[in-house]
Amino acid sequence: MARMIALAVFSCFLLSGCTGAFFQPGNALYADPAQLGQRYEVIKFKSADGTGLTGMFFAAGGKPSGTVVHFHGNAENMTSHFAYSSWLAGKGFNVFIFDYRGYGASEGKPSLPGIVADGVAALEHVRKIPGVDSQRVAVFGQSLGGAIAIAALARYQGPPPSALVLEGTFYSYKGVASAILRRHWWTWPFSWLPWLVVSGEYSPAGDIRKITCPKLFLHSEKDPVVPYSQGMKLYREAGEPKKFVQIPRGHTDAFYAFRETFGPVLEAFLNDAFRTEK
Repeated sequence: MARMIALAVFSCFLLSGCTGAFFQPGNALYADPAQLGQRYEVIKFKSADGTGLTGMFFAAGGKPSGTVVHFHGNAENMTSHFAYSSWLAGKGFNVFIFDYRGYGASEGKPSLPGIVADGVAALEHVRKIPGVDSQRVAVFGQSLGGAIAIAALARYQGPPPSALVLEGTFYSYKGVASAILRRHWWTWPFSWLPWLVVSGEYSPAGDIRKITCPKLFLHSEKDPVVPYSQGMKLYREAGEPKKFVQIPRGHTDAFYAFRETFGPVLEAFLNDAFRTEK
């Protein structure tokens, strides 16, 4: 995957210098939660410019402790990402995952400003879903989704989140692109290009300090996609309260491959955060 991303980023620099290389959407149905025995509702809503978006809502079993909005990673669509968060419905949390424009059944074409606007729209719409307490909403962002979540939260005018969880997220678009290019001898000579051609707009580096809620960061020193140094830089820049958890290996594997270990960590963090809202 790292080589694919490096090639995509490098190609984008040569052709146009845009941030579009970060988006790798798919329209296939990768998995149906119903076939896995999970109940959910398809949610349709619109972004600020009228672009139609699609999400899935997993209602908690019993009275929910709160609601988690899942911003998924850069590839495919929510039907390949929901398993990272939908299990929380069985632990007493509502879960809302959605597709950015150009992903899955959502309309439009991906662009960084548009996708950030989609994130703001999701934060607005989730509070309108029956059974959601608008004062108990947490955000969970993975990889690129974490960067989008940070930018969306910094621009959202509604109630602040109860908590923010970031897994495998980077500090800046320029920095992560340069770091990926430095991993291979055949792209290393071009690792300076991102500092010239990648926009710094909507970067987590500029927005993370605006988010004052409790924050949980997860990253692996052996992350093959987003360098650990980028995750640590983001964590250090964030204000308190915050907590960092290191996972053994992989990229965004904490609540999938290592759920038995880190699932309880996430549950405890969310419950503590939601309790402070009472």
